[in-house]
Amino acid sequence: MPQAYVEMKHISKRFGTVQANDDVGMTVDRGEIVAILGENGSGKSTLVNMLSGMYVPDSGSIVINGEKRFFKSPQDAIAAGIGMVYQHFKLIPVMNAWENISLGEKRGDVPSEGLRGWRTPFLQKKKIIEKIQALEGRFGLSIQHKKKIYDMPVSEKQTVEILKVLYRGASVLVLDEPTAVLTPQETTRLFSMMRTMKAAGCAIIIITHKLQEVMEISDRVTVLRKGKSLSTVYTKDTNPRELTELMVGGSISLEIHREKPLVQKNPMLEVRSLSLRDPEGVQIMDALSFDVFAGEILGVAGIAGSGQKELCEIITGLRRPDSGAIRFLGENLLGLSPRGIKKKGIRLSFIPEDRLGMGLAAGMSITDNILLTSYDSTQGPLIDRLKGRIQAETIVRRYAISTPSVQHIVKKLSGGNIQKVLLGRELEREPRLLVTAYPVRGLDIGASYSIYAMLNVQKKRGVGVLFIGEDLDVLQELCDRIMVIHRGVLMDIVYPQGALGVPLGKPEVSKEDIGLLMLGHKSELYGAAHTNPA
Repeated sequence: MPQAYVEMKHISKRFGTVQANDDVGMTVDRGEIVAILGENGSGKSTLVNMLSGMYVPDSGSIVINGEKRFFKSPQDAIAAGIGMVYQHFKLIPVMNAWENISLGEKRGDVPSEGLRGWRTPFLQKKKIIEKIQALEGRFGLSIQHKKKIYDMPVSEKQTVEILKVLYRGASVLVLDEPTAVLTPQETTRLFSMMRTMKAAGCAIIIITHKLQEVMEISDRVTVLRKGKSLSTVYTKDTNPRELTELMVGGSISLEIHREKPLVQKNPMLEVRSLSLRDPEGVQIMDALSFDVFAGEILGVAGIAGSGQKELCEIITGLRRPDSGAIRFLGENLLGLSPRGIKKKGIRLSFIPEDRLGMGLAAGMSITDNILLTSYDSTQGPLIDRLKGRIQAETIVRRYAISTPSVQHIVKKLSGGNIQKVLLGRELEREPRLLVTAYPVRGLDIGASYSIYAMLNVQKKRGVGVLFIGEDLDVLQELCDRIMVIHRGVLMDIVYPQGALGVPLGKPEVSKEDIGLLMLGHKSELYGAAHTNPA
């Protein structure tokens, strides 16, 4: 059997007492796409970070094209043809595409035009663009070379990142969660690019939690569990359920049980003509209006940066809009702080996107984080820590949080358990309205499906749920209605395929239809004369 182009043999890596990788092995050949699957904490990121030179293995070897290599830094990996495309792009927004692609280019002796304000006057702009154009022709890629990064949608930024590693001579591409924030149309375009690069002889490694994408794009799948490489299988010989069982060590349901929404005449939350500009005058939200009913999950779909974060912060009292109105069961919310909302007896819970930066205090224990929501109602100068510990133990037991004790520091928990602490704390407050932003971002399959089940329990209890999500398959399966926004503008409120209780005459839309709306292509979906059918 011929030797693979990339081989990682008997790789081990320890961080303190944590064994991140334990005798892990994997291979990928030229013209092949290999997916790496595993739960959070299984060692996926550690493994590829050693391949990209971010970490040095404690033991084991990395072989590239038959030659044993030792990477002390990312520069060593780049020199060996390894290109890493991270989920969070490493681009400079105020620079344009060709400038970002050529960062790190060796200096020549011909002054460059452009690069205003960048003190590197020795790059040869014409030669750089010619080299980029040659790469575009070879791999079927295309970008606007002079376009600023801050003017690009996510898919264009990703193309710039891919061209950047190809420009540096990469023959091995490692893509970390590349479709996390892409629309179906953008994902289709990315997969087309990957197939072209595969045909051109690139070796490609992809990390993703989306099993359907694994089945669609990969040739082989390497499954990691608890730091060990458990199995490598050919994609054509497996299926999502088998891969899930390999990852978690048992069988779990991959179905989201959808409860029929409660029939409600009047909305619980009314948002009218909400508008917001940032300090530079850029319109973040433009006359946004919608309702949330008790006992329903209203999903929000939109490309990253379309106003989702700001919408959550306005509803929960963390930010003031420029104009608009918000009423909860007839009670005015606008202008109230989170404490003011609580004092009015409005039971509103918020699961923010940044679970450790905004939701929890990373350096505090589970018990102390539970107490954070009740310290302002404490009588006298002393906090009832016994009551807090009892509450924490209840939450740990009820939400199956894996922790040594309730005094364990939150940041030392896994991502899924951190999110369960946050969700458990907020749900134990028995909210009437739950606002949640990307609650399963970065979580593995088991943790994600347990959180979907929690949200459905809240819906069944009559809680109104506003669910900001990025996985359109999940939005389709979980939500009763989906509000689609594009750059802060409401494109439509639609019913997903398979939704229960859809009114007569209201069409059900596919995720591809939602993707078009997310990109702002309303006329392509409904026709130029369409206004708003919802």
